[in-house]
Amino acid sequence: MTFLSVCATLYSLRKKSVKLQKMAQSYNSVMVTVLRKNGEVKEVESQSLVPGDVIIITGSKLFLPCDAVLISGSCTINEGMLTGESIPITKNALPNTEGTVPWKLQCGEDYKRHILFCGTEVIQTKAHGPDLVKAVVLQTAFNTAKGDLVRAILYNKPVNVKLHREAIRFIFILVGIGLCGVIYTAIIYTINGESVSQTVVRSLHILTAAVNAALPASLTIGLLNAQKRLKKLGIFCISPQRINIAGQLNLVCFDKTGTLTDDSLDLCGIVPSDGNSFQDIHLFTSGETLPWGPVLGAMASCHSLIMLDGEIQGDPLDIKMFEGTGWELENHSEHGTEESGSISCTMVKPGPRAGKVPVEGIAILHQFPFSSSLQRMSVVAQITGESGLTVFMKGAPEMVVKFCKQGTVPLSLSKKLEFYTAQGFRVLGLGYRLLRKERLQATQHLERETVETDLIFLGLLILENSLKPETRGVLQELTKAKIRSVMITGDNLQTALYIGVNCGMIPKSSKIITIEAKEPQKDSPAAITWKTMTETPENGHKESSSHFHISDKWDHKSFSTEAFHFATDGKSFQILLQHFYNQVPKILQNGTIFARMSPRQKSILIDEFQKLDYCVGMCGDGANDCGKQKIIGEGHYLLQDIALTLPIAFIGSLHGPAPKLAPYRPSRHIMSPALLLSVSLHVLFTVILQVTAFVLLQQQPWYNESDVFSACLPLNQSSGNVTMREPSVPENYVTVNYLTTMEWIVTSMNIIILEFVLCKGQPFRQRLYTNYMLLLLITIQVSVYIFLLFANIESIYLFFEAVCTPYYWRIYIFVMLLVHFAISYAVEEGILENRKLWILIKRLCNYESKSQYKRLQSSLELDTEWPPDNRMDYASKSVSVMDSETIVLMDATCQPVTQGGNETRC
Repeated sequence: MTFLSVCATLYSLRKKSVKLQKMAQSYNSVMVTVLRKNGEVKEVESQSLVPGDVIIITGSKLFLPCDAVLISGSCTINEGMLTGESIPITKNALPNTEGTVPWKLQCGEDYKRHILFCGTEVIQTKAHGPDLVKAVVLQTAFNTAKGDLVRAILYNKPVNVKLHREAIRFIFILVGIGLCGVIYTAIIYTINGESVSQTVVRSLHILTAAVNAALPASLTIGLLNAQKRLKKLGIFCISPQRINIAGQLNLVCFDKTGTLTDDSLDLCGIVPSDGNSFQDIHLFTSGETLPWGPVLGAMASCHSLIMLDGEIQGDPLDIKMFEGTGWELENHSEHGTEESGSISCTMVKPGPRAGKVPVEGIAILHQFPFSSSLQRMSVVAQITGESGLTVFMKGAPEMVVKFCKQGTVPLSLSKKLEFYTAQGFRVLGLGYRLLRKERLQATQHLERETVETDLIFLGLLILENSLKPETRGVLQELTKAKIRSVMITGDNLQTALYIGVNCGMIPKSSKIITIEAKEPQKDSPAAITWKTMTETPENGHKESSSHFHISDKWDHKSFSTEAFHFATDGKSFQILLQHFYNQVPKILQNGTIFARMSPRQKSILIDEFQKLDYCVGMCGDGANDCGKQKIIGEGHYLLQDIALTLPIAFIGSLHGPAPKLAPYRPSRHIMSPALLLSVSLHVLFTVILQVTAFVLLQQQPWYNESDVFSACLPLNQSSGNVTMREPSVPENYVTVNYLTTMEWIVTSMNIIILEFVLCKGQPFRQRLYTNYMLLLLITIQVSVYIFLLFANIESIYLFFEAVCTPYYWRIYIFVMLLVHFAISYAVEEGILENRKLWILIKRLCNYESKSQYKRLQSSLELDTEWPPDNRMDYASKSVSVMDSETIVLMDATCQPVTQGGNETRC
C-alpha cells in the first residue's frame, strides 16, 4: 500500500511538472529581432537572449519572451496573463536614457510603466517618428515576472507555518507510537522463535497501522474535491494549500471599484469652473451636448483608449467619459506638417452626436499614463488648426489642484467636492494649460514634471458607481458569520464612506470617526485629529441622499468597541505609521474605511492586520484508529485497509460546504484541546471496548487456546445454528484462534463507527445524508460485517482465518458495538461539539484568547477614554517604523478642539 501511494504521488507530480513545463515554455521559443551595436538587425531565437540585448518590437499579437525596458516608442500591452486584468495598458519609453541616474531610481514607484513583462501580449506598437520601437532585455527565464510566477507554483511558500509545524509534530507522535509497536512486535516474535522475514513483515504491518499510507492520499483527495467544487463556481486556486486555511478567515478586505461596485460607471455630469466659482452642473442625462471648450477637449483626449478590432478598449471610466462627448477615435493617424514634422498618433474627431464643433479633431501626441501612486494622468495634444500644444490632466481633485494655479481654483472646491462624494459619486478633477510651439517629434521627450505645472482648473467630472446586486447579501452573510469587512480603496474618503454605509459594511446605527494626521511642522510635532461624524439626510443631487457631519458629543458609556468605525486615507495612514505607531493597532481594531491607499500602503495595512493575529483575505479587481494493537492475520488487515480505510479516503470529502457560513471558525490548531480530547476519548472508548470483549471472551466456558473448533459443537449451540463438521485446516494455519476472530470483527466495526461519528456535517459542511456515496459505503460496510458476524459458512472462516463461535456470543458482540456507537456519538455531538458547553468551561476557567486582536479588544472595552472624541493629539517624538520590525511606543499629548462653542476634554 505504501509503495502504491508513493507511485501515485510520483505520477501526479510528474504529470503536473510536465504540464507546468509546457506552460512555462509556451511563447518562449519564438524568433525575435535583435539590434546589434554595429546597427545590424538580426533574427534570433528568444532562448538565446541575454540581459542587455536590444530587441525591436514589431507588429501585434506578439507574446514577449523576456522582461524588457522600453527605450523608444510606446506599446499597448495585455497583462491579463500576469495580473488577471483584461484592460490594455499603455507602456511608454524610459525618459532620459542617456542620463547617469539609475533608471529605477529615476522612475520611482512607477517604474513598471516602462517594463514589458514576459508572457504578456503586445497589442499595438507606436513608433515616434522614424525611430523603431525598441526595448532592452532586462531579465530572462526564471528571473522574469513569468518566471517568478512559475517558481511560486513550483516552490510554494508555506501558507501557515504554525499549522505545518503542528502537522509535522502530530506525524512524529504517530511515528513514535508505531515504533513502540514495532519494537514490541519484534521482541514477541523473537521470543516465540518466529523467522526473521515473518518478524519484519509483522513489524511493518504495525508501523503502517499507526501511520497509515492512505493519510497523505486522503488529504490530497480532500483538496482535489475542494478545488473541483470551487472550479464549478468559476473560482480557480493556484495554491491548493490555501484552501485548508480559507475556513479560518475572520477579516476580509475589499477593494471598492469593480468589487463592491460595478465595473462600469455612469456619466452623470460636469461642474465647470470659471476661476472664482463653479457654474451650474451640465447633466449628460439631459440629452444636451457639451459646448466646445477646454472641458470638452479634456474629456475627448485625456485618456489611454485604443481601437482594437473595431471596438474601443481601455479603462471603463475612460470609455464612459469619452462616450459622453459623442466623439470618435482613430488609431495611428498621421498628423503634422512639413514645418513641424509628422508623427503617427491617436486622433479623436467629432462624431454625429457631438453637435456643432468648430474644430476637426484633436491629435493625442504623448501620454503620461494613469498611476495609482500619482493619482493622475495627462496627455500632450494638439487641436487641429492650432500651432501650439495643449496639456490636459485628469485625476483625483485634490491631486489635480496641486498642479493648478491657485487663482483658477474656486474657494468652494472643498465644499462642492464633499457635496458630491458624500452622495457616493466618483469625482475627478480636470485641468489644462497651453504649451509653446515645438516640433512634434520633440513631444515624445517631454518630461512629466515639465508639462504638469501651472495648469488652469477646469472643473469636476461626476460619475456614479452603483453597487453590485450581490454586494449587500455577501456582506450581510459575512457579518452574521462574525467575519469583519474592511474597505481598502484608492477612491475619495467621502465616496468610500457613502459606499460603506450603503452596502451595510458600516451599520447606520454606528458612529463614524475620521482620522486626519498631519506631518510635523517647524514649530509643532505631528498631530492626529479625531472627528466624530453622524449621518443626516439632505436634499441634494439625489433624493434621500446622505451627508456626514461633525458631532459635538460622544457618550463613551453607551457604545461598545463594535459601535464605532474609524475611517482614514493613505496620507494619514502613512503619518500614523511614522509618528503614531503605538496607536495603529487600536485604530485597526475598528478601522473599516481606508481611502486613497496606494498599492504599497495596501500591502502594509494587510501586514499590520496579520500582526494582530487576524487571518486576512483580500478580495480585489487564491488520526488513524489508535485502539489496542493486536497481532492479527493478513486477511483481516487487507480487508480493513482496502474495504474500510481507502474508500473513506476517497469518498469522505465529497459532501460540500454548508449553505451558510457559521458564526465561528473551526479550530486552526491540530493539537487544540477539543481535538486532543476527541482523539483521547475515542481511544479510551476503543480500549474499553476491546478490553471488555477480551475479558468476556476468556470467561466463556468454551474458550480454549488449543482447541478452537469445539465452540460450535452441539453442546455450545442452539439447534438452529450447528456446524457438525470440523473444518479442514491447512498446515500453516497457525494464527486461527478465538481472539483474532473476535478482534477482527470488533476492530473493523469500530472503524466504521468512527467513520460515521467523525464525518462532521453541520455547521461547516453539509449534513452526512447529502453525501450519498458515503452513506451508501457505510451501509454496505455495516451490512457486510453483520453478515460476516452471523454467517455460518465454512469457506468464509477459511478465507479470513477465523473460527466459529457460539451464536449468543455473536449477539454479545453486536450489543457491545451498539452501546459503543451510542456512547461515541453522544459524547462527540453532546460534549465535544457543544459550543455552548465549551464557552461555559472557558468562562469558568477564566480562559483568555491568545489572539492579539481579542486581547486588544478586551483592553479597549475597559478604556473609558477610547475612542478619542473630537480632539487633536500630538506626537512627543517622531520615529519611523515603516521599514523596521521594532515597535516604538510613543506618548501623545492632547489639545482640546472647540466644536459648536463646546470645548472637548482629553
